[in-house]
Amino acid sequence: MKLQYYPETDSLYIDLNARPSADSREITDGLVADFDAEGRIVGLDIQNASKIMDLRVLETESLPSPKTRLA
Repeated sequence: MKLQYYPETDSLYIDLNARPSADSREITDGLVADFDAEGRIVGLDIQNASKIMDLRVLETESLPSPKTRLA
């Protein structure tokens, strides 16, 4: 997973995996979800990100270690 901030558009993109996007849908005003060809979500675009979240802070909780195999 990658987080990418684009200051020129004030958007934060959350790239959930490396699969290419085939379709995008606006879920609600300012939130766009990208889907692959099979309809699985691959990313989220949050528009006007600096107005709705504190981009200076990034915290994670309860993530598995890279060596942990997920089912």
